Amino acid sequence: MINHSLVVLNSLSGKKEPFEPLTPGYVGMYVCGPTVYSNVHLGNCRTFISFDLIYRYLKHLGYKVRYVRNITDAGHLENDEDSGEDRIAKKARIEKIEPMEVVQFYTVDFHQILEKFNTLPPGIEPTATGHIIEQIELIKNILDQGLAYEVNGSVYFDVLKYNETYHYGKLSGRKIEELIHNTRTLDGQSDKKNPQDFALWKKAETQHIMRWPSPWSDGFPGWHLECTAMSTKYLGESFDIHGGGMDLKFPHHECEIAQAEAVNKKPPVKYWLHANMLTLNGKKMAKSTGNNILPMDIFTGNNDKFSKPYSPQVVRFFMLQAHYTSILDISQDALDASEKGYHRMIEAVNNLSKHKVFDSSGDFDTDQWIKKCYAAMDDDFNSPLLIAQLFEAVKFINLVIHKAHPISEHQWEMLNKMLPIFIHDVLGIEPEKKSNTATEDKLNQTVALLIELRNKARENKDFQTSDQIRDQLKKYGVQLKDGKEGTSFTLD
Repeated sequence: MINHSLVVLNSLSGKKEPFEPLTPGYVGMYVCGPTVYSNVHLGNCRTFISFDLIYRYLKHLGYKVRYVRNITDAGHLENDEDSGEDRIAKKARIEKIEPMEVVQFYTVDFHQILEKFNTLPPGIEPTATGHIIEQIELIKNILDQGLAYEVNGSVYFDVLKYNETYHYGKLSGRKIEELIHNTRTLDGQSDKKNPQDFALWKKAETQHIMRWPSPWSDGFPGWHLECTAMSTKYLGESFDIHGGGMDLKFPHHECEIAQAEAVNKKPPVKYWLHANMLTLNGKKMAKSTGNNILPMDIFTGNNDKFSKPYSPQVVRFFMLQAHYTSILDISQDALDASEKGYHRMIEAVNNLSKHKVFDSSGDFDTDQWIKKCYAAMDDDFNSPLLIAQLFEAVKFINLVIHKAHPISEHQWEMLNKMLPIFIHDVLGIEPEKKSNTATEDKLNQTVALLIELRNKARENKDFQTSDQIRDQLKKYGVQLKDGKEGTSFTLD
């Protein structure tokens, strides 16, 4: 099965290239995971669903895949660079709880949402805080290479020095001269030699909650460092696939390449794959503008963007109807169309399995159809093209069911065998469990109503009623969590 002519769009070259793993039969894949300081947003979910598709197809082809996806639980500053407050520490300070409580709550939320989307868990899910030692050793190595410098307890990567030997900007296509021209002059407030340099280790200020001892100071690692440390530890100095959202290409992935090359003197990744962004009603999703929606808001229908709830399987199906490298816009019309298509496809598969009346062969060439399905996925995991082929089969099945077309036993066997493989195993689309889904929707809507009533009680300073709602729900195993984005809940 592995003998497929799979090609992938490599962001490093900007071209489609034949997929040939470093070790025949084995694939090492690293995907940048979430920073767990808030509920996972829908755009991130698209990225993880995209790489779930890639993971599933590689496994289906027979590759032994080691899939590593990290959890960022420290070191990610507010502006994604080297200033501002740690996102997790800030959340902990605002809510007056321990940072690891923030991490635990939103890691659980992340896993629950991805489980609803039917994504397969990675083989390894390391955390930044669990690999501080590896990150410190990596910094020592980069310092030994003369490509980093220490100032006042912080350590910075020297981009200009690195660029004398290597090429900083080769992934994103940015030239170092342009980066120098487009960055502001240092104002004397920074310890950096140059604005392009990035932190490997930051000295913690007195008020900084999350800190670890190091040879340079009590502090914390730079955001970019963790992925280099963990990908190298679990996949080696060079591995096959590194994935993430398009927004991570610069500076995050560019910095990863620089760190790894500084230490190992060779490119760390053969194929860089990037998933594109998700927009909402034709506009970029952003909390600041209110053009934003969380996965649970869609599942429960508790939002002002759509008139009804949509199941996780419908949303997953919707996302896979666009190629992972293209921008995708989510809207009511798009979800309605996906919902109809999803049900039509699942219903056709179910009807075919029960239909065992065979006749002469119809003009649907199942063998050729299977080849077209594989050709779609072999073309850089082209899920929309695969789905188009699936609907060609659905059209034929519906003609058979309505006795407008004959079907042979061979055609029936091939479709019954391959449709579930492409739909369930490769696309990860499953039939909805109607009874459970209906019950879950009712529960979500009921709790959402109680949260709304509690919020109104709090606005009216009726804290006795608001506390009663919270405590009674807790008694029934429903734990409310108040945060900056609103109130969410988990089931004990």
